[in-house]
Amino acid sequence: MEPTTAGSLGPSALANLMDGIRQKQEQGVTAGPIDDRPSPDEPGHPEYHRRRRAEWALKRWEVATPPRYRRADATVPGVQQWADDVAADPDTAGSLLLTGTTGTGKTYQAYGALRRIAAAGPHVYEIRAITAADMYGLLRPKGSDRGTEEELRRLVRVPLLVLDDLGSAKASEWTEEVTYRLINERYNACRPTLYTSNLPARAQNAPDLTSALGERIVSRLSEDTRVVAMTGTDRRRERAA
Repeated sequence: MEPTTAGSLGPSALANLMDGIRQKQEQGVTAGPIDDRPSPDEPGHPEYHRRRRAEWALKRWEVATPPRYRRADATVPGVQQWADDVAADPDTAGSLLLTGTTGTGKTYQAYGALRRIAAAGPHVYEIRAITAADMYGLLRPKGSDRGTEEELRRLVRVPLLVLDDLGSAKASEWTEEVTYRLINERYNACRPTLYTSNLPARAQNAPDLTSALGERIVSRLSEDTRVVAMTGTDRRRERAA
């Protein structure tokens, strides 16, 4: 069947149609706006693209995370808040130091924080997680085919770094200098870092990070680093028992 047009109905029908349109206009009746904005499930909507970024970031998190920590979840409020701040604005979030004795869940919370940041769908998600012992091994002469200076630059430039077991290595002028360079350059560039340590930042008449790393390093940490103390017993021994 051929479509019917207003013109095919004859002059009188067309006149009636135009008259009806004029009456509607005189009554102030106009066509309403058409909401053609995309829904959260369609490309073009911010939530759609945030979800896609989150999917991609979570895949990167899984690749970078050891199998033991692939179920890690940030459950400590202070860790959750820091992760949310990093996801919202890494340039102003500062760093985080998790302290506590062995087995209190510091590394678990650290990987949980990385996961929470990924799930937020940040625009940039580049991470590196390394223990202090592995870092020093990498930065010693012949520790890497890339060279120590290049490895240090990579650690400095990565947008989000986890440095586990800070202060666990035997103190020396070399370890203090390497640690200072890393922390100072990341501090100056406002790149967030998550540190874990068995030592408190400062303690009276007991080993602490100040004695292990030196005053100038702890001074850098104290300015823009939040400290969350992890408490409790050794969870690994509890599971083994």
